[in-house]
Amino acid sequence: MRKVDDFSINEKITVDELVKQMQASGGFTSKKLAEGTDIIEEMLNDDNSLNFLSFPADIVSTGTRGVIKDMIKKDWFDVVITTCGTLDHDIARAYKDYYHGSFDLDDSELRKKGMHRLGNIVFPEGNYGIIIEEKMKEFLQSIFDSGMKELSTYELCWEIGKRINNEDSILYWCYKNKVPMVIPGITDGAVGYQVWQFSQRHDFKINVLKDEKMLSDLVWSAAKSGALIIGGGISKHHVIWHQQFRGGLDYAVYITTAVEYDGSLSGARTREAISWGKVNENARHITVESDATIALPIIYAALLDRKPSA
Repeated sequence: MRKVDDFSINEKITVDELVKQMQASGGFTSKKLAEGTDIIEEMLNDDNSLNFLSFPADIVSTGTRGVIKDMIKKDWFDVVITTCGTLDHDIARAYKDYYHGSFDLDDSELRKKGMHRLGNIVFPEGNYGIIIEEKMKEFLQSIFDSGMKELSTYELCWEIGKRINNEDSILYWCYKNKVPMVIPGITDGAVGYQVWQFSQRHDFKINVLKDEKMLSDLVWSAAKSGALIIGGGISKHHVIWHQQFRGGLDYAVYITTAVEYDGSLSGARTREAISWGKVNENARHITVESDATIALPIIYAALLDRKPSA
């Protein structure tokens, strides 16, 4: 049995030292966060592991976007799977600003003032839908004029990232490092809607089956695989769905605020995925119950101290 150690924190402590103390403290979720950091470090240092990152769009409206961008910039992950809203927020924030708000603002008043609220983030309508429509019309016409008439979602993301040409952008770094970003629900958002509208006047298509072939080829040939999965929904399931065909993930870290008692995928813990063969029964795995805007910056900062080889 391991004894519980008290935290011993001083003004010179590093983030990694703090996370290691979380491991020794016997703390509840803090210990899970520390164990998750260890698993991600091992995953990133495993040259045989095909590593996935998935996350929902909402956190891209916050400063956590910068953490995701930096991890992709550092080439820590081989594949990104997310939702259409990620494209929406990443494009919008490449050209316009979002602002601090409050969960308690009067939403009827915001509506009258032409403001959107996402949690405690607010932004004018012109900084979201209008700028996305404007830029996507420009991007899609440029893509079409270059001779591309049928793209997978990861190819569309690369083409958008190339045209954004903004180093603060997640899409830009996916393009720059040729990290495929797959959007299985591509029509569920402003970017997808613009693609649909463009297709009404042009012979232009998104081929999601091309995404599936790319994912299948990668997973079937991978010696091992790992994933950092933030949140739930379609992006989470699309990662773990493919893993069952090669014996399940060898490394799995979930960060979620969802409960499991309602049977939802978003709340399902890593152990449930073992029963489906989506996480290997011998895998290193853990579920960290935390808001990703708290957990992810801490994990990232600790990993920077450790300097993973990925």
